Amino acid sequence: MPAPAAAQVAVDLELVLAADGSGSIDDQELQLQREGYAAAITHPDVLGSIAAGSLGRIAVAYVEWGAADSQHTIVDWRMIDGADSAAAFAQELRTRPRAARGWNSISGAIDYSASLIRGNDFEGERKVIDVSGDGPQRGGRPVEVARDEAVLDGITINALVLRSPGGGYRGPGGMPLADHYTISVIGGFGAFVMTADRDESFRRAILAKMIREIADTRPTGAQQAAR
Repeated sequence: MPAPAAAQVAVDLELVLAADGSGSIDDQELQLQREGYAAAITHPDVLGSIAAGSLGRIAVAYVEWGAADSQHTIVDWRMIDGADSAAAFAQELRTRPRAARGWNSISGAIDYSASLIRGNDFEGERKVIDVSGDGPQRGGRPVEVARDEAVLDGITINALVLRSPGGGYRGPGGMPLADHYTISVIGGFGAFVMTADRDESFRRAILAKMIREIADTRPTGAQQAAR
């Protein structure tokens, strides 16, 4: 007789932080991103938002992505329920080696992140993928298809667009990159896009974004259709 399946751990939120690790991100910029996320997860305002949830705990994983065949879990799922667990997550994030390569398959990042949510040992009231990137969709299947499948699975996708000096990369047809992310990348109830430069404003944006994602109590994914 097979052993019964282990019960999943209930959390307020399952959150995948999917950061751009593609060829357009140099080592210094990659470390800036990691430091921004590490500082945010340990910030008192983030810890306060977690504590204010009905269960007082969330589950977080950190992914870096590049080409269609290059998505990597840098920090696997961790339950964050206070300063100690947040600090351990941040320390691991700071010390893991770089892994992603190639160019901007946002659809690959979404598919990989959604599979992590589907296959983990947690059950969250809300499920969010937080994508950051400095360029448009370039490889893999259409990003809109990946987004729509994730949304139907109850996942909301938010985005942070990284601005580059001189204007950086643009979206299809020359549209502003933030518009491309708004049209083709984000989805689900409460989805939003933020923009930031590659400086201190990035850290501020990450902090504000994470607080917003944790504090929001509305449903995620396609549940907006039930309104």
